[in-house]
Amino acid sequence: MKTLKETVEMMNSTDYKERFIAEYDQLVIRYKGLKNMLDKWDRDELEFKPTCPRSTYNMQIKAMTDYIAVLEARAVMENVEL
Repeated sequence: MKTLKETVEMMNSTDYKERFIAEYDQLVIRYKGLKNMLDKWDRDELEFKPTCPRSTYNMQIKAMTDYIAVLEARAVMENVEL
């Protein structure tokens, strides 16, 4: 899996397909980070106290899931290999 830092060059590309892939990769990286945090929260293993209620994070992870699905559908339609 890439890191956010590794997606910067692609995000600045003049090729829209490369920017598309970078956008997708960045979203998945952030999704996995938030999912990991929520899993730790569920196991009572967080090393900090979240400032937002869990419902806010639940809305965010849902939006991210939906966004990933949209990008994956677009990738198929636009012939972009993710």
